[in-house]
Amino acid sequence: MTTKRLRIVVLVCSTRPGALGPAVGEWLTGTLAKSADMLDADLVPLAIGDLGLPFLDEEEHPSTGVHRQEHTRRWSRIVDGADGFVFVTPEYNYGMPATLKNALDYLGPEWAWKPAGFVSYGHTSAGTRAVQHAKQVVTTLRLVPLGATVALRIADAMQEDRFAPAARHAEAAEGLLSELVRLSRALAPLREHGHADSAAGPLPGSYARRLGPDDAPEVTVLQRCCWMEEALANDTLAIPALHESPDEVRAWLTDWRTTGLWRDGRLLGFVRTRRNGADLHVGRLAVAPDLRGRGIGRWLLDRAESAGEGCRRIVLSTGAASHRNLALYQRQGYVPLPDTADDGVVDLVKAVLVPTPAPPA
Repeated sequence: MTTKRLRIVVLVCSTRPGALGPAVGEWLTGTLAKSADMLDADLVPLAIGDLGLPFLDEEEHPSTGVHRQEHTRRWSRIVDGADGFVFVTPEYNYGMPATLKNALDYLGPEWAWKPAGFVSYGHTSAGTRAVQHAKQVVTTLRLVPLGATVALRIADAMQEDRFAPAARHAEAAEGLLSELVRLSRALAPLREHGHADSAAGPLPGSYARRLGPDDAPEVTVLQRCCWMEEALANDTLAIPALHESPDEVRAWLTDWRTTGLWRDGRLLGFVRTRRNGADLHVGRLAVAPDLRGRGIGRWLLDRAESAGEGCRRIVLSTGAASHRNLALYQRQGYVPLPDTADDGVVDLVKAVLVPTPAPPA
């Protein structure tokens, strides 16, 4: 699970001219701006009326993720890139606005495992019946509604034709944001596991995905744990992985293609690759010490080698006294290069087999 800043979409749901929704949305984002920054979250205000969504006009079922209309693809990118939502909604005839229902119905997997908070407004019920109506729908989409809500009675929130909620409403909004951020981070492993860019891993419940700069804190911690054993085996602390700062790790995560294996929000291992001419360089193969011997290293190495199509050979290095590593690499077909262990490091290579074309029928 990454520690990146969260992207929280604050969606104003009413499209009626002169509606109170925009004022409620502005009050909410203004009230929560400081707290959101302290919680490493960005509030992104958005109005349904600006999305240009007609009544659902896609041929394919939303669950397929196949979107033919540009307005749907644009909406899909917004929802897919969000880590949570706050729906600012009025109540129309005991229910949510048709505009919100329509926006929800457009998409499927993009909504899954993201928290949904509600700020409602209305007269007698302060919009709470709209929230109850919406919760029936969002849970079907695997959105996770919060327990905390903000309910605004219009008569109480207006002062001389100016929207000015009481202090208790601001306090309720702070509670909603706090709960939303905590839940969003807790749900992050489920979002990542189900994402199209992830692949099933070798352990039950594990999954692999490409690592990026936001993963630097987890990578830094894991590589220090892993390379301490290497330092003891090779009797040296002159190992970059032991000393790199998160910023230095962030830099090479940008330059190298790195695959990480995760389970339940924990980084179990990773490996990085980079092409250099006809060679594929493999490095930083790391497995959490308590999970060694379960095939993770071999699985990660296979994933790394799959990036070698079109290369002549695969090159990697390890400590001369890292006997566990050397045994793994040699079992996988790597051959030590002669005269490379003088500085305490052994370079190994493996030829990339080029498939033989099938004879003509």
